[in-house]
Amino acid sequence: MIDWQLETARLILRRVSLDDADLMLAVWNDPDFVRNVGDRGIRSIEDARAAMKAGALKLYADYGYGPYAMVLKEDGARIGICGLFKRDNLEHPDIGFAVLPDHCGAGFAGEAAFAVLAHARDDLQLSELTAIVSPGNAPSVGLIEKLGLSFGGMIRMPGDDHDICLYRMKLDA
Repeated sequence: MIDWQLETARLILRRVSLDDADLMLAVWNDPDFVRNVGDRGIRSIEDARAAMKAGALKLYADYGYGPYAMVLKEDGARIGICGLFKRDNLEHPDIGFAVLPDHCGAGFAGEAAFAVLAHARDDLQLSELTAIVSPGNAPSVGLIEKLGLSFGGMIRMPGDDHDICLYRMKLDA
């Protein structure tokens, strides 16, 4: 397991812990997240901790990566998440990001995503990266394409009733 911290010009990216249950609760209940990703039904800190144990903490244990808290260097505020996820129905890890409403539009998702992409390639030595996104989520589609991922088709995630876009890219070390 790689224990690390990434830094960008304005951010520190670190693994989420159970102490970040309030951050995850805020992310999972942000109206943009619910509209573009889905309603996880997580409504309390206890729900968030349980979801983190089954999700993020399990990803770290199984794969050595997962979601990372985006922390402002300026004041230590946690403003969202960006990281790598491994889904049972996708062969390769996918990159995902979510920024809380007060910090949207300032370029933080892109700053974090480029750092996570470099980490995936250089430190984790992943060979391919994917991204999944709702077709109507223009800001996320734009960032995914800016990262260098290309549209690979439409897929349906388990339990969903609509198709979403799958993007992919090869990572060259």
